[in-house]
Amino acid sequence: MTSTVEARKASPLPRGRTVLGVLRGFVAVHTVVIFAQPVFAGRYLIGDYDMLALHGLGADLVTYLGVAQLVVSALLWRRGGMLWPFWASLLLFLGGSGQYFAGVAGALDLHVPLGVALAMFASIMLVAIWRAGVTR
Repeated sequence: MTSTVEARKASPLPRGRTVLGVLRGFVAVHTVVIFAQPVFAGRYLIGDYDMLALHGLGADLVTYLGVAQLVVSALLWRRGGMLWPFWASLLLFLGGSGQYFAGVAGALDLHVPLGVALAMFASIMLVAIWRAGVTR
């Protein structure tokens, strides 16, 4: 029979501390991309019409990073780490998806306040994940 330490060494999945570091990276990049979105939209609104394409690309990046962050947070949870980053990442992903579709539909009355809420929530998550330890 193998001990717990030997079983952890033989596991192909990364350890909790490594996963937490990767998650911190994704949360940081995700937050930066979310904060870049209103900059691109503002530039578009003052007449730099090429920024709308960059705003659309940023929306795609927010979505892809949201999925990646969700997967890494699920892996952290699976490895015995904290549970809250998974639920926070899921909420951020769902909000980002709603934001994406509101923008495509041109529903600015939903798109703008939801964008503010997402930026605030991403900021809070960024601070919280950097203050958090590995265990539950």
